[in-house]
Amino acid sequence: MRFRIRHLTRYRYVGTASESFMEARLTPVSNERQKLLTRRLTTSPACSIHAYTDYFGNAVETFSIVQRHRELTLESHTEVETFPIELPAVALEFAVSDARQFHHAGKLRLFEFLRPSPAIALSAPVQALARQFFRPRDVLGESLQRFLTWLHENFRYAPGTTTIDTPIASVLKSRAGVCQDFAQIMIAVLRSAEIPARYVTGYIETESQRLAAETGVAHTRRTPRLIGASESHAWTEVYLPGGFWHPLDPTNNCVAGERHVKIGCGRDYHDCTPTHGVFKGTRTDKLEIAVDMQRL
Repeated sequence: MRFRIRHLTRYRYVGTASESFMEARLTPVSNERQKLLTRRLTTSPACSIHAYTDYFGNAVETFSIVQRHRELTLESHTEVETFPIELPAVALEFAVSDARQFHHAGKLRLFEFLRPSPAIALSAPVQALARQFFRPRDVLGESLQRFLTWLHENFRYAPGTTTIDTPIASVLKSRAGVCQDFAQIMIAVLRSAEIPARYVTGYIETESQRLAAETGVAHTRRTPRLIGASESHAWTEVYLPGGFWHPLDPTNNCVAGERHVKIGCGRDYHDCTPTHGVFKGTRTDKLEIAVDMQRL
């Protein structure tokens, strides 16, 4: 599948900012699952943009606005092609205990994806879930699907009930959150079960966009949508025996496939947030984010 993606971010300030510094992680990766075709980032006010690759392999663009400004706009334009990937059936047939043994051999390389991180604590309730769903003799693939389904059926997608700083413990109590929360809960449980897992950011094609692309008919408000669409999405990648990162979307209870476009990954949300920065002289009055994803 081929997609054209426009990601608009606009910061409006209460007063005038004298200077801004920003990092953006908005460039889709190129790997065996997808290929980046074109990429362009513009800012208003206009400025020079510099690029580097961070510790986790994510493409990062940085820039500074050194003139006074009342708002800052970033507009990312991307074309990307995604490909179907056959699931690693043999790796999913390992027993949980055998998978753990395999991971121990590469523990140094996977260390950061087995340990707690700033946004992911391995608390007692999390460890209890790990013991419940990932028993040593269980088949790894069946355990993953069982936990994925449990999370999807027992937690409510409710925008506005959490923030980027809401701890996992609070989400476990309220049973409500958004894709970021569900991805980080799944990662916490997997790490507690001694299975490496990492956080992924990206995009997902909406159901209405899919229907419009396949039928040529514009969507209506009655058309069902995939949860987490129309904005940045988040899911989980699980490291399987054999060295394969298996992408799972707990928000939608599915394997992340051709309709998912990956941007970056890290230990948790803080390692790959789409935009991050600081500014002087005022405070943010309004933040607007809009994503348009069109199948070509």
